[in-house]
Amino acid sequence: MNAPRRKPSSTASGLVLIDKPQGWTSHDAVARTRRLANTRKVGHAGTLDPMATGLLILGINSSTRLLTYVVGLDKEYLATIRLGAATSTDDAEGEELTRAPAETVAALAAGAVTAGIQALTGEISQRPSAVSAIKVDGKRAYARVRAGEDVQLPARPVTVTEFELVSSTPVDGFLDLRVRVVCSSGTYIRALARDLGAGLGVGGHLTSLRRTRIGPFGIDAADPLDRLDVARALIGPADAASRLFDRLDLDEQQALELSQGKRIAAPDGAVDGGPVAAIDPHGRLIGLAEYRAGEAKSIVNFPPDDPPPSAAQPAEAAEAEETP
Repeated sequence: MNAPRRKPSSTASGLVLIDKPQGWTSHDAVARTRRLANTRKVGHAGTLDPMATGLLILGINSSTRLLTYVVGLDKEYLATIRLGAATSTDDAEGEELTRAPAETVAALAAGAVTAGIQALTGEISQRPSAVSAIKVDGKRAYARVRAGEDVQLPARPVTVTEFELVSSTPVDGFLDLRVRVVCSSGTYIRALARDLGAGLGVGGHLTSLRRTRIGPFGIDAADPLDRLDVARALIGPADAASRLFDRLDLDEQQALELSQGKRIAAPDGAVDGGPVAAIDPHGRLIGLAEYRAGEAKSIVNFPPDDPPPSAAQPAEAAEAEETP
């Protein structure tokens, strides 16, 4: 008996916005989406801890080329910081290291909390959590910690644009702060919780985290992973690139020449730099271009895509694993 013929992989391209559930890793979301989209070429922009929920941006097929530009965008989070205890992972999944007396936590003045938050707002130097995904001599920091190593990562500059206290609630000898944070890429919200608690002398850690925005993409437009329909959710390459960059509309000849690697005349008033999204007359993304000395040149090309997979394509079950 002949084996059933395998369905050809799809080349449909674009970005997909996922609302990642708690307990799933970014790798889990990629694995499930690979099956749903019928392609191996799926990547993500910016990991979320298994404990965290919220926005995860996936690139499919040639649109994985856009992820490089998505990773560095600013991000917004809603989080709960628990004051009164420090943990080994700076979040609720770690071992409790220290606990402040309940009366000390209860005596925290609102002004002191506000001042602590203000001290962690703006351009700051932050030491990433030891259980981060940062590589130390080729190995992830969190893997070294799990192997019993003492990992101390160097501090690095990050920008916390907004650090807003939404509410404050006493809970069983602790003080839970609901906060909203807007920050640069590479900022660790767990580290903000740790440093806020340390600055107040009571310890602190993160108990919940939800990412609500990455650059121009918001959680309101994301699909729950268990109800993901890739064909319906796919943001096409031209649409995605036009949200990320200024747009350069091309005529047929310009599109042909740019796709062949030739330089074309830049529009009047164009300022040197880029990228810009180069779009042909049919609304297809030719590539990303940059302006130099009155000309536009391609820096990333995008091949034509097949039509997206059928919306009727059945969903498949997912598995599980880990990333930080």
